[in-house]
Amino acid sequence: MHPTIRTLIERYRLEPLPVEGTLFAETYRTPLEVGPGRPAGTAMIGLYCDDPPSHSLFHRLTLDEVWHFYSGDPFRLILLHPDGSSEDVILGPDPLQGHHSQHVVPAGVWQAGHLLPGGLYSLYGCTLAPGFTPDIFEGGARKALMAAYPLRRADIERFACPEDETLMPG
Repeated sequence: MHPTIRTLIERYRLEPLPVEGTLFAETYRTPLEVGPGRPAGTAMIGLYCDDPPSHSLFHRLTLDEVWHFYSGDPFRLILLHPDGSSEDVILGPDPLQGHHSQHVVPAGVWQAGHLLPGGLYSLYGCTLAPGFTPDIFEGGARKALMAAYPLRRADIERFACPEDETLMPG
């Protein structure tokens, strides 16, 4: 493991996120609730790298999610929209190269993410308002995604969740 990656993992106390697979830490959960057990807002920090393996498998949320680029190398968000269209969004340090520093993934859009080839790491964050709870998460299984998005076969093969691991533990 590269010393920079080890330092980031230790500094932020990053651990693997169940189902999705990225290294992450929750950094904020407001005590204010919009309903029983429903925080008004949450934030997390994540790290994409190749060693140890860290990427986001396909998943969708029932809320909009705001992604933020913090440091390191560019990463790709793969977005599969409910209407059957798809797009790639690159978050990274250089807006003059078309990188985004922030991007909103609308509720109901399948998303996966990974470090671009040749990069060492990407440090990023995600915020939600209302906040994250396990019941707003659904992992994307290969069979269903392939049927709906056949042109994204390579990405789905690489980033689909196992068929029996699509729910976030409570």
